[in-house]
Amino acid sequence: MSHHLVKTGYTGLVERLNRFPQGATPSEALFKILKILFSEQDAARVSQLPVRPFSVKRASRIWKLSEVETRNILENLAERAILLDVEKDGLQTYILPPPMIGFFEFSLMRLRGDIDQKALSELFHQYVHGSDDFLKALFMTGETQVGRIFIHEPALPEPDAFSLCILDYERATEVIKTASHRGISLCYCRHKMAHLDRACAAPQEICMTFNEPAQALIKHRHARSVSKEECLDLLQVAWDHKLVQFGSNVREGIGFICNCCGCCCEAMAAARRFGLMHPIHTTNYLPALQSEKCKGCGRCVQVCPVAAMGLVSANDPRKQKRKLARVSEELCLGCGLCVRECPDGAIALKERPQRVIPPLNAVHQAVVMAIERGKLQNLIFDNHALMSHRFMAAILGAILKLPPVKQLMASEQVKSRYLEALLRRAGMSAG
Repeated sequence: MSHHLVKTGYTGLVERLNRFPQGATPSEALFKILKILFSEQDAARVSQLPVRPFSVKRASRIWKLSEVETRNILENLAERAILLDVEKDGLQTYILPPPMIGFFEFSLMRLRGDIDQKALSELFHQYVHGSDDFLKALFMTGETQVGRIFIHEPALPEPDAFSLCILDYERATEVIKTASHRGISLCYCRHKMAHLDRACAAPQEICMTFNEPAQALIKHRHARSVSKEECLDLLQVAWDHKLVQFGSNVREGIGFICNCCGCCCEAMAAARRFGLMHPIHTTNYLPALQSEKCKGCGRCVQVCPVAAMGLVSANDPRKQKRKLARVSEELCLGCGLCVRECPDGAIALKERPQRVIPPLNAVHQAVVMAIERGKLQNLIFDNHALMSHRFMAAILGAILKLPPVKQLMASEQVKSRYLEALLRRAGMSAG
């Protein structure tokens, strides 16, 4: 039986993970990671779970176990932050998060003695940086990405001189103020690098989760519940340490904001390595340089987490060694750190020519990402469980709000007469 589970459990789990819009590229390192996080039996069971949120009753039918035994197994998986469990309107539901951003990070978001976190850190680093396959699959497949950058709010002009249109979902402060739950955990990236003796001096206990993900992580002590005031204070600490806010690429129900350094964090590493391919959604702003004020001190170059700032010759015949700052707009995240760092006021923010608008919420994001990655059928059809009509309606509702070209892509993938009829009806109504 054990051999059977080794053969089908872990390989089945990898197949299951790759039904997500963002999956996990198979490799020897990945299987080693999964064997630390999952027992053979757990891997076999989890490989059968639906992509969509599910109840104890549904899992018991899939596993052919009693609801009592099923609940105990699900609670154990949630305690280990493999599953997220959320209670809403008296109904307990579970969901298997993707590997990233998901249970990979959760495994290092607190100190634990039940797994070898040092070995896991080494494997994570090997898996992510050993080849480009995983980072490319995670950050560079499709137009809609996992995360986006939040504006560095101390870099914004004073309210009475306000010339930029900054929306609430672009501000980390507004996410904190409006969240239903707020949790603080260890930074996965710097915790991982600490096990490799390569962590920087930036604070570790500063990773922020919000709303339903925070509720689940707090419940099982993978995050510490904090007040709005304490969370805002920690955001100020992040600003003071010149960390970049990278979070959920949605407008509503934002699940996380990481406070990223340029040296340890996976998202910044992807932005540096593949910047021209836009692995992270930028802010809607760019630094505007005023050459007459720039003294070429280079502080903006040093603070930039993705090497988008540089120094070039000022071509000044009177001062041949004089340098000026220059921004590579195609690489710039628009975080605004350089604005605050400049001692001479030579940098200000300007709006990008075209505004980037994130998906509305997690369902909308999942649908768009699935369409772009050719995996929409995994969200709509699930052979391991009965269809959830509520979630089906949410998915189809999100599809019907998409531009016509992406509606066509969705229709071609699913090959569903029902979906085609809905799209056709929506088109007629819009006309």
